[in-house]
Amino acid sequence: MRSQKSREVAWTGMLFALAIALSFLESAITPLLGLMPAMKLGLSNLVVMYALLFLNTRTAAELVLLKALFALLTRGPTAGFLSLCGGVLSFLVLWGLLHLPASPGEFIFTVSGALAHNIGQLLGASVLLSSTMALGYAPVLLVGFLGAFTTFSTFALESANLMQAGAPWKALLNIGLQNLSGLAAVCCGLWLVRQFCH
Repeated sequence: MRSQKSREVAWTGMLFALAIALSFLESAITPLLGLMPAMKLGLSNLVVMYALLFLNTRTAAELVLLKALFALLTRGPTAGFLSLCGGVLSFLVLWGLLHLPASPGEFIFTVSGALAHNIGQLLGASVLLSSTMALGYAPVLLVGFLGAFTTFSTFALESANLMQAGAPWKALLNIGLQNLSGLAAVCCGLWLVRQFCH
């Protein structure tokens, strides 16, 4: 029993350290991609998804809280609150998807987590600001959601699984639709930025 508890604590610590490292990596990559400082790729959220999928619900919830605490201590109360809002809503949506009778698939799972995280942060921002100011920030937050549609690793894995399952036409259809939806998402994101940021 003690050994199991020690393993859980060690896993949580390692995953939290990985989340911090990914957060710093995101901060370094953001300017290189020409993105605004508030825009992040959401790499540290992969750690919560991993814990939810491969460890347990409690560890994933602890990681959400630890990430919010880290944001609070390093970037201030606003960042901590927004991290908590986005992390909790994303966690709840992902947990709910895992408990559906049918598996939603990796693509839907990751996109739903990204969307929920952005909506949670938008709701948190509307609490801190006036709702009209938060709506002006919506395009910035939604870029992460629209970018999730272009997640290469998710559709590559799904396509490889379809090929291995002996369904090459489904794999080709998946590749084509994923690319089209990614292109449509980018166009939609550009349109939203033009509408709300000018």
